[in-house]
Amino acid sequence: MNYSNENIDLAAIYNYTEYPDKQAGRCDNCDHSHFQSKVKDGKFLRECRNCGMKEFI
Repeated sequence: MNYSNENIDLAAIYNYTEYPDKQAGRCDNCDHSHFQSKVKDGKFLRECRNCGMKEFI
């Protein structure tokens, strides 16, 4: 499944297995490569520092 033609909801947390990166290591929403990372609910959470898009890796 791919969200390239959909609007990205910045309040949602996406799952990498369902929505892999369009370009490896870059945010699909704003194309920046700066992330802050943490563990949430036993999963690795990556958040874009520019737009705030969140994704479980």
